[in-house]
Amino acid sequence: MSRVPPLVWFALAYGLLLEALLAPAILFWPEFSANLEALSSMAKAVPMVGEMLRSVEEQGLPAYVLGQHFFKGCNALGTAAAVLFAAPAIAGEAHRGTLEMLLARPFSRRRLLLERYAAGAAAVVVPVFLTSLTIPYLCERVDEYVSYGPYLACAAHQSLFLLAIYGVTFLGSCLASNPTRVALVVLFLAVSQFALYMVKTVTHSSVFRLCDMEVLLDVADGEWNGPIVLGLALACVLALGAALFAFERRTP
Repeated sequence: MSRVPPLVWFALAYGLLLEALLAPAILFWPEFSANLEALSSMAKAVPMVGEMLRSVEEQGLPAYVLGQHFFKGCNALGTAAAVLFAAPAIAGEAHRGTLEMLLARPFSRRRLLLERYAAGAAAVVVPVFLTSLTIPYLCERVDEYVSYGPYLACAAHQSLFLLAIYGVTFLGSCLASNPTRVALVVLFLAVSQFALYMVKTVTHSSVFRLCDMEVLLDVADGEWNGPIVLGLALACVLALGAALFAFERRTP
């Protein structure tokens, strides 16, 4: 039996962590809903958290799941996974001194790069979809019944957001030779953007506004935000195109 690539194990661990956050959150819903009024009162000191709780008060369990699974789980763990899967894709080979061996393989540079890109992209988005498929089953455990469609739609939007982050990091990997530095720079920027999101006066300057509860609630209702979707898709395409351009001209 061939050796399982390390990326598969990392993707499995990432998926298990997402599920480990999702399952207890849904099972805790009865207690959470019973204390929602008190929690909303306590959250007044943090306006953005208060807005999320108001959405839960209005929408109930669906909004709670979107906040727990997508905004909290996938945005946090997913961003980290996107960065950590993309940063070593090419820069890791250069750092280990094996880039020349990679380029010596009897395949075009375009194919080599696209294979690396596709493997990491799949590792980022497949766990998002798989864990989202467990939501209806988990909701049944607390006597709530929901359909798959809205959550799969949100998983698609979430995946597009994460692929934009993945693509930018992948481009950095094609340009650099130190994967740790690439990862730290992008993670620092991501943390800074999340910090901006939590400040009411500058929250709209944060990229996390592109995949927050407000956007996801619209997606769950079948109302996709065209400019946001097109913007994220364009970011993915441009980042991949720039990565291909950089890799074609890169020397070991």
